[in-house]
Amino acid sequence: MKSYPLIHKIYDFDAVILAHGDFPHAEMPLNLLSRAPFVCACDGAVNHYSQADAIVGDGDSVPEDQRNRLIQINEQEDNDLTKATRYCLSKGMRRIVYLGATGQREDHTLGNISLIVRYMQEMEVEPLMATDYGWFVVAKGDSEFKSFRGQQVSIFNMTCSALSSENLLWEAYPYRQWWQGTLNESAGDSFTLKGDGLYLVYRTYQAKETALK
Repeated sequence: MKSYPLIHKIYDFDAVILAHGDFPHAEMPLNLLSRAPFVCACDGAVNHYSQADAIVGDGDSVPEDQRNRLIQINEQEDNDLTKATRYCLSKGMRRIVYLGATGQREDHTLGNISLIVRYMQEMEVEPLMATDYGWFVVAKGDSEFKSFRGQQVSIFNMTCSALSSENLLWEAYPYRQWWQGTLNESAGDSFTLKGDGLYLVYRTYQAKETALK
């Protein structure tokens, strides 16, 4: 059974990929960015973080004084997030944190969140996507998640025909639609999910206030 730690216990990752969505402002994602061993910016994201080690994309949003670090990829089959992921993989980096991948256009947000499932399934990436409010991980099979009482949890079933849980407020089941697995809650310092496929798990940084009373 794989164990997934709380985000502040995640010290061992290879790279941050910074997408061109909303730049993070919360302490947790900024902490991940500050201690990243390597930062790859998706095209125009370098405008928010000029210290990036590499810039990947078609280059249309990259300032002239930053173009010396540009890895220009003009093909349009994949978006810049996937191009940056492939670049990191070519450098042997598989444990990747994704920041700035949400916000702004909602279709881009949904697409980027779903892509981390593809990265795990097809590219053997160990992805984590952090926002200003919480973080997503992709899990497979039976998994334990470190948690705390009152932590808000959402589960998005991707390929499971069987799915169950332990130590959540509401029992998980093989959801057929994404909304069905949202707004759950941890009952203690960990919870377990048992499935026969892939699923996304979202955990908040803070507990729901009413859960602590």
